[in-house]
Amino acid sequence: MPRPQRQVLQQAVVEHGVLMAMEGYRGFLGLLVSALLVGFLSVIFVLVWVLHFREGLGWNGSGLEFNWHPVLAVTGFVFIQGIAIIVYRLPWTWKCSKLLMKSIHAGLNAVAAILAIISVVAVFEYHNVRKVPHMYSLHSWVGLTALILYIQQLVVGFFVFLLPWAPPSLRAIVMPIHVYSGLLLFGTVIATVLMGVTEKLFFVLKHPSYHSFPPEGVFTNTLGLLILVFGALIFWIVTRPQWKRPREPGSVPLQLNGGNADRMEGAIAISSAHSMDAADAADAESSSEGAARKRTLGLADSGQRSTM
Repeated sequence: MPRPQRQVLQQAVVEHGVLMAMEGYRGFLGLLVSALLVGFLSVIFVLVWVLHFREGLGWNGSGLEFNWHPVLAVTGFVFIQGIAIIVYRLPWTWKCSKLLMKSIHAGLNAVAAILAIISVVAVFEYHNVRKVPHMYSLHSWVGLTALILYIQQLVVGFFVFLLPWAPPSLRAIVMPIHVYSGLLLFGTVIATVLMGVTEKLFFVLKHPSYHSFPPEGVFTNTLGLLILVFGALIFWIVTRPQWKRPREPGSVPLQLNGGNADRMEGAIAISSAHSMDAADAADAESSSEGAARKRTLGLADSGQRSTM
């Protein structure tokens, strides 16, 4: 087959693979809208909690400064981080360059890290003013560990994947660790936020007590459920293989030894082989038909000559 026709065929197969990768688009869209809605409601709920039940926000070492901690943690460390995780899964961004999507992914994670750092600073300043001991609860241990590992994850991802310095072999080694660590940290952050919300309610709800179902307790428990549902939706979206971003045409796979080849590449290769074999078979069939027609005409001509 001529090279231009083969390139056209391969491009058609690639486009077919992209369409196949978008299978279940309506389900993806429904889950995406649900995740955005639940995540946005989580941010609204935490704002209502601190503005209505906890007297508002401030930066003076009082409880108003502490209130920045849950607001920034839910907004940055949960909601924005969740969006950063699924940004590669948005099918209408598949036409964008991989470098642009990497930059958006890194930018969202950087914003989440900055907000999380500010939230931790607010807690430490509040404890310093109130003479409260630092780092005595499980919530603080897990939360600060998650923040440190999150910053480390961001730095490693920036130097290995965003900058063009790292060799493909190093990226192939780091990629599965990067993906696993990101999901593990996201789940850890959600668990830490739920622990922190419960801990705060036990501290502040005395009259009436937390176990008597006061309005603030019920409202904040609902906030915790929203955060949990948001995390579950993000995990479901990011773990569906049919919604994975297709590999760009002409890109070199990270795993060059054939360990875990991408399904789409296999489908493209198989489809290309079948298409080329079919084309070659069609050409061979046309050639054989032409030869048979010539033989028939030759026999007919010989018969006419013998009759004459």
